[in-house]
Amino acid sequence: MDAVARAFAAVPREGFLPVRDRRRASYDGPIAIGLGQTNSQPRTVEDMLRLLEVRPGDRVLDVGAGSGWATALLAHLVGPSGTVLGLELEPELAQWGAANLAATGQPWARVRGATPGVLGDPAGAPYHRILVSAEVTRHGRYRFVPLR
Repeated sequence: MDAVARAFAAVPREGFLPVRDRRRASYDGPIAIGLGQTNSQPRTVEDMLRLLEVRPGDRVLDVGAGSGWATALLAHLVGPSGTVLGLELEPELAQWGAANLAATGQPWARVRGATPGVLGDPAGAPYHRILVSAEVTRHGRYRFVPLR
């Protein structure tokens, strides 16, 4: 079993779904989590994590944290010598995602609300890896801030 498979085994999807949908956790498709957002398809999340090539000790930014599941998987991959920051634009989801993540007992990772109008976390840059699971609007409401 490789690192990504171990992360999936250690961080079950059920804990990051609304209670009414936890029985559907094995479904390999997106599941609505409210406010127009979804918990992503497991196969897609697995592919993203494999392509990201996260290593123990990495500093990782997770943009579009939603329920906190990918943030928790990333936290498992970086281990206690790394850090993960999950950002979520929807305040309700950021709070829920933070609570879900806290339940995994990985204090080196956190989810917080994103700053409207700012992409990423320029104050915390640089990061070794950045996972983006969010839609970016093209209506000029966001400014692109280069990450060093």
